[in-house]
Amino acid sequence: MFTTRPELVGTHGMVAATHWLASAAGMAVLEDGGNAFDAAAAAGFVLQVVEPHLNGPGGELPAVFLPAGESEPRVLCGQGIAPAGATIDHYRDLGLDLVPGTGLLAATVPGSWDAWLLLLRDHGTMTLRQVLDRAIGYARGGFPLVDRIAVTIASVADLFRDHWPTSAELWLPGGAAPAGGSRFTNHVLADTWERLLAEAEAAGPDRAAQLDAARRAWSQGFVADAVDKFCRRSFRDDSGRDHAGVLTGSDMAGWQASYEDALTVRLGEWTLAKCGAWSQGPVLAQQLLLLADFDLSYVDGVPTAETVHIATECAKLAFADREAWYGDADVPLDELLSPEYTAARRALVGETASLELRPGRPGGREPRLPRHIVAERGVGAGEPAVMGALGEPTVSREGRTRGDTVHVDVVDRWGNIISATPSGGWLQSSPTIPSLGFCLGTRAQMFWLDPGLPNSLAPGKRPRTTLSPSLALRDGAGAMAFGTPGGDQQDQWQLCFWLAHTVGGLNLQAAIDAPAWHTAAFPGSFYPRSWKPGELVVESRLGPAVVAELAERGHRVVDAGPWALGRLSAVSRDPATGLLRAAANPRGMQGYAVGR
Repeated sequence: MFTTRPELVGTHGMVAATHWLASAAGMAVLEDGGNAFDAAAAAGFVLQVVEPHLNGPGGELPAVFLPAGESEPRVLCGQGIAPAGATIDHYRDLGLDLVPGTGLLAATVPGSWDAWLLLLRDHGTMTLRQVLDRAIGYARGGFPLVDRIAVTIASVADLFRDHWPTSAELWLPGGAAPAGGSRFTNHVLADTWERLLAEAEAAGPDRAAQLDAARRAWSQGFVADAVDKFCRRSFRDDSGRDHAGVLTGSDMAGWQASYEDALTVRLGEWTLAKCGAWSQGPVLAQQLLLLADFDLSYVDGVPTAETVHIATECAKLAFADREAWYGDADVPLDELLSPEYTAARRALVGETASLELRPGRPGGREPRLPRHIVAERGVGAGEPAVMGALGEPTVSREGRTRGDTVHVDVVDRWGNIISATPSGGWLQSSPTIPSLGFCLGTRAQMFWLDPGLPNSLAPGKRPRTTLSPSLALRDGAGAMAFGTPGGDQQDQWQLCFWLAHTVGGLNLQAAIDAPAWHTAAFPGSFYPRSWKPGELVVESRLGPAVVAELAERGHRVVDAGPWALGRLSAVSRDPATGLLRAAANPRGMQGYAVGR
């Protein structure tokens, strides 16, 4: 199997992320004596600077992690909740059928800052200044703009000039979009972080006390005050009208990041750990359980047409269940993951492609879908399904923007391991708060405005997010962390990686490099919630014979090109030898793994 890079192997530490500067920052922290959690946070803060079109300080953070010597993986939940004013009636009274994908109405409580600092307090070893130092350096001293940032800014320049002047002030220096490769600074963000550090260090020398003080300065201090004032202003959003936000300082003060047990599923010698059903994480577990009794195969590192077909049909079933059952609610996960339910669902996989959305009936319950899905069922919402194949933001023909995500995996010499998928706060999706240097997230667009659904909008609820980091254990020890940006495709591209690694026998880098695919045959999570029944997007490296057979089976095949799908990264640790490994995605020429 051809690989673009070697799989890294070492004993000291490994960091893999979607941007090389973040990977380098995380590795520098490991070299300075920090552990995997210090390194992940340092990389995460750098990602907020160097990939601002994919994540930011106003976004959210889910992570799955396992401290050395422990056997029960944990979830760090940095997904903020809907504000107290975010009611279905409020949005309906504004004449909305969907939560807009841009602007202030889509903001949830920003969760990333509190989550990283909670992780550092409880599991890290370094001070906040040591962890933030490199991110502040890039914000103050500048960083090279990757081409996609420049393209994104240029694509929304008119929106900024006409409707979001605070964004124009930051992202259109001199009135024009910056060029790709140019050096860009964000002094206001650097000032915000320095002020948070000052308030932290005023709490005294104790590391934990400093971190808690910095958390309060964010949620109960000057950051919350600035957010509160800004959200009273009105800005243009996807509805084509100007709206004020509903997020308040009180919403921020009343929320904190938290821990919870990871969802775990046994898969032969592996145990997969994911976030719960407030995320889409369980769909990877459902897909793998459905696939368990099928005879899957790879030839020279490439899956057969039969393998791709079966995996695609299982994905459709799992994601149909996501639409009907997942949310920050009482989700029947025991039934959804039970052998009996899985066997009944597996029997629905046929020799040809299904063109239906078929949620199941766990425990005999009747599924209920949002009106928007029923209205568009079998039709789609008019937009092409191949959006942001590299995990990058997309601007539609109608001028709507959507952002994507970043990812970081870290494992250290002690055996600490973490997978994190920060997202939100995209520069192109919400206006910049001028006194802070960042914008708010738009994750509330994933709620439905129909009452009574698991993912219905309600104050205090988490949106059913697409963010889906992954951790795998062997013999009770953390063995692999992996993930990718990609919205709804995250748990499909991770499935491609998992199968290439565990069925195809490829190492981490070869499994990431292996040709990928995904289906668009279920409603998207982002405004305007489009879908394409039967559509299967593939990388052409599957080969013409495989692609032809998939078409013969009834899949509406879209060739995305040879290197187009996913931005995966992964790290691993062999519990028997202590050898560490890492790999990162070559697609997009941005992600890198480092280690020694």
